[in-house]
Amino acid sequence: MGRRLAVTVPVLFGVTALTFSFVHLLPGDAVDAIVGFRAVSPATEAATRAEYHLDQPVWDQYLLWLRDAITLEFGESPVTGRDVSATIGRRLPATLALGGAAWLLALAIGIPAGIVAAVRAGEPADEVGRLAALAGIATPNFWLGLILLFVFSVRLGWFRVLPPDAPLVSLATAKFLVLPTITLGTASAALVMRLLRSSMRRELDATYVTAARAKGLPERTVILKHVLRNAVLPVVTVAGLQLAFLVDGAVVVEGIFSWPGMGRLLVQSVLQRDYPVIQAIVLVIGIAIVLANLLVDIVYAILDPRIRY
Repeated sequence: MGRRLAVTVPVLFGVTALTFSFVHLLPGDAVDAIVGFRAVSPATEAATRAEYHLDQPVWDQYLLWLRDAITLEFGESPVTGRDVSATIGRRLPATLALGGAAWLLALAIGIPAGIVAAVRAGEPADEVGRLAALAGIATPNFWLGLILLFVFSVRLGWFRVLPPDAPLVSLATAKFLVLPTITLGTASAALVMRLLRSSMRRELDATYVTAARAKGLPERTVILKHVLRNAVLPVVTVAGLQLAFLVDGAVVVEGIFSWPGMGRLLVQSVLQRDYPVIQAIVLVIGIAIVLANLLVDIVYAILDPRIRY
C-alpha cells in the first residue's frame, strides 16, 4: 500500500502538467480573452502579458502555476475579477452534494437489484431488472432530466424549477435535489446492478457455495456473507470511479436544473475563455479521479486480504 501511495505522487504531478498543457493548447491568444477582445495598444498588451507571466517561457509559467496550485492559490479571474479559489470553494459543496446523493442512490438501487436478479436468474424479477438496467443505461441523462423537470415540476408542480434560495443543508434544498439526483444516478445504478448480477452468478457456481450449502448454512447467509463478499470486488472498482465521475461530470445535469455547481462554472469559463478557472476546475477533476482510484485500491485490500500480500 505504501508503494501505491508513492506512485500517486508522480501521477498527481502528471495531472497538473496535462492540465496546464491542454489549457494552453486552446486556440486563440489568452491576452485577447483577458482584455475582452478589445483593441489595445502594444504597451497595454505587453503589460498584460507581464502581469500574467505570459511573456515567460511555457516551462517557467508551469512552475509558477504549480507553485501556486500546491498552496491552492489560483489567482484572480481576468473575466470576473474574483478570486478563483474562493469561486471554486463556493461551487464545490453544491457539486459534492449532488454527486454524493446520486452515488448513494445508485448503490441503494443497484446493489439490492443486482442481488435479486442474480438469485432469481431466469425468473420474471431478473427479466424486469434486465430491462430496467438496459433502459437506465441507454437513456440520455439530459433527456431524462428534461422529462422529469417537465412532468414533476411544470405539470404537477411537486418540485421547484429553479434551486431555492436556501442553505445547502436544508429541507428545501434536499427536496429540490430529488430530480437531479434521479437523473444523475439512474445510469450508475443500472451499471452497478448489471455488474453485480454477473459477478454473483459466477460466484454462485463456485465449489465453496456448494460446500456451504452442504453444511446446512441458511441460504441468506450463503448469499450475503459468502457470495456477496466475493462478488462485490468488481463493483467496488466501478463504484469508486463512478463517485469521481458523478461528482465532477454533472455538467449537463447542473445546466438543466440550474444547479450552481462546478459543471456550470466550467461551461461558462470555457465560453468566456477564463483560463485560470478552467485550469483550477480541470485540476480538481483530475485529482478527484486519482484519489478515487487510490481509495478503490485501499478498499480492495480491506475486502480481499490476498491483495495485501
